[in-house]
Amino acid sequence: MDTLELTENKSKISLKQYLSEEAVCFLSHSSKKQVLFELVDKLATLEKIKRKNAFLQAILKREDIVSTGIGVGVAIPHAKLMDLEDFFIILGVQKLKGIEWDSIDKSPVRFVFMIGGPENRQIEYLQILSKLTLIMRDETLRQKLLYFTSPKQVYEQLIAYDDNLL
Repeated sequence: MDTLELTENKSKISLKQYLSEEAVCFLSHSSKKQVLFELVDKLATLEKIKRKNAFLQAILKREDIVSTGIGVGVAIPHAKLMDLEDFFIILGVQKLKGIEWDSIDKSPVRFVFMIGGPENRQIEYLQILSKLTLIMRDETLRQKLLYFTSPKQVYEQLIAYDDNLL
């Protein structure tokens, strides 16, 4: 698949396929490492991952390669493992203060979209990443998401925004 096909297909996927209301949370920690642990713990509770330590190590290893802070207050840590059957997303929102993430624009992170999935579906992973990047570029949306007081509100706003893109 070439770049043009990837760009054309990015809007065909829906966040609803990967993100659930239960997988949206307000973060209680303010350091990068603590947040990664917090989100992996939540994934284990939601039974999205079977091997919690293996997934956590893959996330940490990926983060050591280069920061997943993409700018505008967003980070997208990710890991792909052979034993994961489908992709999933968990979103952590840091309402209190931003998290130092060594982002490309040096801004603190307020939204952490952690992605997990199978190793053998790179195109789908790139489509998910592209969709999240497209959605989170909207500054008005980011401000709205920080204003909300419940994970349900955050989830519903993201899904409604994504549905308007389709």
